[in-house]
Amino acid sequence: MPESLHIVCPHCDAVNRIPVDKITAQPICGSCKKALFTAHPVELSASNFEKHITRNDVPVLVDFWAPWCGPCRMMAPAFVQAAAKLEPGIRLAKLNTEEAQELGARYNIRSIPTLALFKNGSEISRQAGAMDVGSIIAWAKSKV
Repeated sequence: MPESLHIVCPHCDAVNRIPVDKITAQPICGSCKKALFTAHPVELSASNFEKHITRNDVPVLVDFWAPWCGPCRMMAPAFVQAAAKLEPGIRLAKLNTEEAQELGARYNIRSIPTLALFKNGSEISRQAGAMDVGSIIAWAKSKV
């Protein structure tokens, strides 16, 4: 097990090195001084997606969604609740496929919502369709 983990700040996208034994002690970003874990999904964009997927040493669970999607809107509160339960072991993030259509195409997102779990920059699992909070947590934990 490594002595420290790299965690990308959800506010300023700076990469922070956090000692493993301090990861649950509400670490703050060395750059912007804000909390690294907020119990809320990180809003990703085309400009910061790669950094969050490749530079975080914890798995990143991405919700590919769109504002016009009814099931996406229904699942949104459950995804927020799951973030509160899964952090800091898993980072939860959301990517609006309307604003980042090239990423939706690159990752072959055919239906939304789609959850994709990334580890060390590679997709390790995917699940399409809306889920409740318990199902999101159980599915994510079973994959890491």
